[in-house]
Amino acid sequence: MPVPENEPGFRDLDDVGPSELTETVVRRDDGDDGLLARKTPPGWLWLTAIAAAVGVYFAAVSAHDFILHLDGQVHAITCSVAPGSDPVLGASGCKAAMLSPYSSFFRQSYWGGIPVAVLALGVFAFLTAFAAYLALRRGTSRKDTGFLWLATLLPVGTSAVYYYLATSEVGAICQVCAGIYVASALTFVLAGVAHWRAVSGGPGGLPWGRYALWFAEGVAFVGLMVLVYVSAAPTERHTLSGCGRLVETKAEPGLLISLPRAPEADTPALAVLDPLCPACKAFDQRVAQSGLGGRLATDVLLFPLDKPCNWMVKESLHPGACAVTEAIHCAPEDAQAMLDYAFAHQEELLALGREDDAKLRAELERVFPKVQGCLGSARVKAIVNKSLRWAVPNALNVQTPQLFIEGKRLCDEDTDLGLDYTLNRFLNGPKAEVTP
Repeated sequence: MPVPENEPGFRDLDDVGPSELTETVVRRDDGDDGLLARKTPPGWLWLTAIAAAVGVYFAAVSAHDFILHLDGQVHAITCSVAPGSDPVLGASGCKAAMLSPYSSFFRQSYWGGIPVAVLALGVFAFLTAFAAYLALRRGTSRKDTGFLWLATLLPVGTSAVYYYLATSEVGAICQVCAGIYVASALTFVLAGVAHWRAVSGGPGGLPWGRYALWFAEGVAFVGLMVLVYVSAAPTERHTLSGCGRLVETKAEPGLLISLPRAPEADTPALAVLDPLCPACKAFDQRVAQSGLGGRLATDVLLFPLDKPCNWMVKESLHPGACAVTEAIHCAPEDAQAMLDYAFAHQEELLALGREDDAKLRAELERVFPKVQGCLGSARVKAIVNKSLRWAVPNALNVQTPQLFIEGKRLCDEDTDLGLDYTLNRFLNGPKAEVTP
């Protein structure tokens, strides 16, 4: 049959080169970029959807662990990438990550804040649905897969930032978080391959209208997750009234250590700390990172959980804490610097305390020459003993850390995940009656 001459859309095959044959696509009547449905191989898009679904799983696990702690109780945390593994109770990289200020946003407005895992859940859910949609869609082209690839930059970029924070600030990598990092990287790589394998979108500009719609859908996915979380999170907390009160707020001079005050410090506070207590170190960091620590005029009761000087403990939980406590009482004007040093070198000091108390004391005298002649003396031992006895009439729990604001004790759960929220309410909210 002869080919009609001068008819638009028809060319003699003798006039078409091999490269043009491979790039030529058959036009459709619906005008959707003029591409046939299966010109873009859907396999890589399905793999992208699967990788994003893995991200959904890990984000959901992380969000679930966070939500469990909203009741203020101690719970085990999933700390393995293997599905079905037993949660871990106690110290772990995942717990350190969850308690860090980087695990959630708006911590002063919501108890614990809005976990970043909830946002990640919305992002990965959108990427899963969108990649599957493009795999099923008729006429998918590079103009479409390009948007998908660009969207995967959000989780992969966020993962890079959080990996840096985990290694440089938190000092621990959560395995579930690592699963999210890997899922983000896989999603990015597979979406890139899908984009490279997709057919050209043909002539014409980019479909900005479709891009705007897809972007709005992505925002809606994340917004819906946040809305569900905020609407379900508890808003009334009985712990805001505190968990006890100091009976005696005054102490003999020298028993409490006064830390340097910021100009805006207008609220008296008492912190009960053990200088070699890892939880105290983390607590000190959380107070500093909350941005509210400057409002506190803080005195410190040094409460070493170390048997040689503390008759209230049956065994030394933090060996060497007595020596560090004595050193701070020997030079109270340098208390902040000495506490900072103890927290920064906690593992080394604990190891010295377990190995040889004399070596620990010699190291403290080397670093802080002011304590020479005082450290280990009867005078400073008497001060430590009196400060511990001051805790008895106040019925202080034998634990660290503890924080009292204007005489009211913050409940234990409000010194970790809920610290920012509770501090904000204590300092800026209406005054509540204390719970005995």
